[in-house]
Amino acid sequence: MSRVGKKPIPMPQGVKVDVRGNLVAVQGPKGKIETYIPSGIKLETKDGHLLATRSDDKQAAFHGLVRALVSNAVEGVTKGWTKELEIVGIGYRAELKGKQTVVFSLGYSHPIEFPLPTGIEVGVDPKQTRLTVSGIDRQKVGQVAADMRSLRPPDPYKNKGVRYVGERLKKKVGKTGAK
Repeated sequence: MSRVGKKPIPMPQGVKVDVRGNLVAVQGPKGKIETYIPSGIKLETKDGHLLATRSDDKQAAFHGLVRALVSNAVEGVTKGWTKELEIVGIGYRAELKGKQTVVFSLGYSHPIEFPLPTGIEVGVDPKQTRLTVSGIDRQKVGQVAADMRSLRPPDPYKNKGVRYVGERLKKKVGKTGAK
């Protein structure tokens, strides 16, 4: 029994949902997202809310998934999604090169140019150690942030590298500390 799938999705002002077969198009003030849904799940509007219903219990595994995907799309076109990263280390920094490229200096022998996909914006603070990845597609924002983090993941001994803001790291003891 899907409890997530039964929750209604609130529809804010200015959001339009268009269901055409297996394609759901959500349009709002920040943009438009299209999401595919499996057959057997239907979306219907009632009292300013969107409800996901399934045809039979064979679709139970997809019921909550479809509701979550459409809910994320609605929130993305109204508020947007953001992930914040921080860069820790002496000489480690990031800077914007134009609108679609971020250049990282992460202690390697060369700077790393990271091209941004369409629909993703990155803001860099004046100290060049904090990044804000934002966009309307939750999956794309999370994937870009994870790809940036993977350029130099946090080192367990010195905790240097790229990490999410608020990420808790467990620091290991080096050779001299272990007796």
